[in-house]
Amino acid sequence: MSGELRERSSLSRPRNGHVDGILNIDKPPGMTSMDVVRRVKRAIRQKRVGHGGTLDPIATGVIAICLGQATRMMDYLIEGTKEYRGMVELGVETDTYDNVGEVTATGDASSVTVQDVETALKAFRGTIRQVPPMYSALKRHGKRLYELARAGIEVERVARRIEVLGIELLDWTPPVVELKVTCGRGFYMRSLAHDLGQALGCGGHLKSLVRLRSGPFKVSEAMTLEDAEQSLADGTWRDSLHAPDAVVSHMGAAIVGRRLEETIRRGRPLPPGLRIIPSSRPGQHCRIYGTDGRFVAMMTFDTSLGQWQPKKVFNISY
Repeated sequence: MSGELRERSSLSRPRNGHVDGILNIDKPPGMTSMDVVRRVKRAIRQKRVGHGGTLDPIATGVIAICLGQATRMMDYLIEGTKEYRGMVELGVETDTYDNVGEVTATGDASSVTVQDVETALKAFRGTIRQVPPMYSALKRHGKRLYELARAGIEVERVARRIEVLGIELLDWTPPVVELKVTCGRGFYMRSLAHDLGQALGCGGHLKSLVRLRSGPFKVSEAMTLEDAEQSLADGTWRDSLHAPDAVVSHMGAAIVGRRLEETIRRGRPLPPGLRIIPSSRPGQHCRIYGTDGRFVAMMTFDTSLGQWQPKKVFNISY
């Protein structure tokens, strides 16, 4: 897709005060992800506001706040690759697996060497199975796990398959390990800290955490929450708003004519055998734009029918 077309499709102008787009915010410590959503919602005064992936209150870093129709792209953000920098303190375990919980056990980390840490980390790379912490937002029989944990109830959690694309040991200042982790959906840095401590035989917990990247959004390019609120209040939000399709900029794209655009907007599949991009793999996704540069839809390829099917159709005003 041409640079000119991408430029034209990049931002949604407000429609009766309504904004469609994504703000890349550096979450302050001590706030929940929903706290950030509520602050932005008050500033923009529109109902459809959400976030593309939870950050613990102790954590800082990238939280993508989706506005208007961009909230329909949150699942792509959640599925996207994340990058974290975390400090793991060895020798102390807590019930929350981080530094805000109650200490449950202590161990001697004085004999742990950097070679020991490097060796232990090998087991946490690639496709692994990880047990989520009790203090998490996952549900069991309609209850959040953290609600059960606060009530003194601990339930068995099933280990989940996750992808750890990379772990880099940034620093070793005993008893603190600094790590950089690149991972897929469902990964818990707190569980990694706990499990690493267990593997080293001394226990451990997550001391601090920064999300460096979520999908295409980087902390180095993020704005403060206060700046985001101010930009929404004074109308300068255009300078910091990302288009809804920025989340899927790494995926293939195609431009369709008016007739096919109308077919897609009605939620109908494209004719069998019509391949709008050269390669059509099972479950493949594709961004669709009109000839005017408008972001029309996300499509997915159904190999059983040999057709591109609309997955999400957008009606964003410019």
